[in-house]
Amino acid sequence: MTSENALLDKIDTLVVGGGQAGLAASEHLGKRGVPHLVLERHRIAERWRSERWDSLVANGPAWHDRFPSKTFADVDPDAFAPKDKVVAYFEDFAREIAAPIHCGVEVKAARRKEDGSGFIVETSAGKIEARNLIAATGPFQRPIIPTVVPADTGILQIHSNAYRNPGQLPDGAVLVVGAGSSGGQIADELLRAGRQVYLSIGPHDRPPRAYRGKDFVWWLGALGLWDAKAREPGMEHVTISVSGAYGGHTVDFRRLGARGMVLVGRAGEFRDGALHFAPDLARNIAQGDANYLSVLNAADAYIAKNGLDFPEEPDARRMEADPACVTDPLLQLDLRAAGITSIIWATGFALDFSWLKAGTYDAKGTPQHQRGVSEVPGLYFLGLSWLSRRASAFIWGVWHDADYVAEQIAARR
Repeated sequence: MTSENALLDKIDTLVVGGGQAGLAASEHLGKRGVPHLVLERHRIAERWRSERWDSLVANGPAWHDRFPSKTFADVDPDAFAPKDKVVAYFEDFAREIAAPIHCGVEVKAARRKEDGSGFIVETSAGKIEARNLIAATGPFQRPIIPTVVPADTGILQIHSNAYRNPGQLPDGAVLVVGAGSSGGQIADELLRAGRQVYLSIGPHDRPPRAYRGKDFVWWLGALGLWDAKAREPGMEHVTISVSGAYGGHTVDFRRLGARGMVLVGRAGEFRDGALHFAPDLARNIAQGDANYLSVLNAADAYIAKNGLDFPEEPDARRMEADPACVTDPLLQLDLRAAGITSIIWATGFALDFSWLKAGTYDAKGTPQHQRGVSEVPGLYFLGLSWLSRRASAFIWGVWHDADYVAEQIAARR
């Protein structure tokens, strides 16, 4: 891998993105003898380095959150790798496969050639002609910050990708909007740091961290859920609240409330200095409970059907009592009166393929494709959520998708 050598002006296959998707593509293309280049505008695994909080760990154990062809050398298989170990893992992987990656090269635009034989790609280091193009820029491209609270309130507002640690924020209370993995873990960290924390909770799935001796990710495999082709209608944007932090634990919003965190419903409009919330907090938590119990029920049925001798875990079904903030929820909050000086929007990301002048996209910018193969000959996508199945956006899942895409490219040759 290199960031200095001159780029080729022609290549069979160009991979845009040097994260998990781009590296997986490089491994499989290399195995098939397909000449290729990988371009990364910053550094390998940049989002793990500079767009996540300091204490972030992987949400799956190290035996699972990895490429099938490489294990973590210095992380216990059942532990959750901290982000610096994840970065080192990808750097080591790139060296081991001799990935032809050029860092510090930004792709500015990519267009299909007039004769349809490939693509002209404009980069910060010059133009490249490629027969095939793989967009491997991942699902976390453009942070979404709702324009709800005016900037002139004087409250610091940042997206979760800009949050680093509690000391970064001004003194005072913090409102975290979004209770998926990022929002839940950041809110917990702030609470442990002694901050008054308000957490806005919308619809979510809340799986157990582990059950009857097996991690949640193991159960997803055993129950065939990693292979789900698409989410149920209406569930496309439901977040998953799961945590590998502090050794890994099941997220329990009631316990957070009992520890002093104020839980509120989905954030709505801002009016006269107050942020209003939907009256859906209890319902959202109950729906999360239903998801949690459904996993337990499916796991119990699987154990019984297969005659497995797994340890019983009756306490897993015991629910904590609703804290006062759930039984008597706040429907509006005067931010200044509550002492809120920071808002962290853990509200997800939008795709951004504005640089790619080829392919067809829906109103949300999602490209049309089949298992990563677009309708444009030679144009492919990797690393997107639900690209081929539920596992697609995860480290080991994108590895399998990359194998399929590389096979399609090799067949074209």
